[in-house]
Amino acid sequence: MTTKTKSSRMESLVTLYDMHTDFFAKAIDGISDSDSHNRLNTKANHPAWLAGSMVEGRFEMAKELGPDKDIKQEAFKLFENHQGIKDEAEYPSMDSYLQDWKRISPLLRKLYVDMTDEKLDSQFEMPEMKMTYYEFISFIIYREANIIGQLVLWRRLLGYESIKYD
Repeated sequence: MTTKTKSSRMESLVTLYDMHTDFFAKAIDGISDSDSHNRLNTKANHPAWLAGSMVEGRFEMAKELGPDKDIKQEAFKLFENHQGIKDEAEYPSMDSYLQDWKRISPLLRKLYVDMTDEKLDSQFEMPEMKMTYYEFISFIIYREANIIGQLVLWRRLLGYESIKYD
């Protein structure tokens, strides 16, 4: 299924976005609260942090591109200003992340579909870095794929069945 976007450059990115929307839900499905905080005696980011970080990424992008600058996920304070994992923090359940995911994903998708070439070519600036919005959105889509891969690996390491790509 092809999605008609205002900019043809966004069509493949929206296709990947749709895949990630589905894969994320599958990647966190059934992971218990205790397992979601398990780092297996490593310094790796646990599944709860990974999931929350990915949800936060979509909320941040929606705030950047859309009119609602106050939209937040439930766990916003844990991820505000790109905070790393906190050993002592109790992160929300995967169900909580999924509810926020379902809330933000259609809103951000619409913003992506409506992106114009003019907006995609304009500059997005962060401290010490400048890129076009097209490059930034491409990076965010790549980051989502990376996080989903980590969540899928955590599923296997924690003894869960792998996700089904159906």
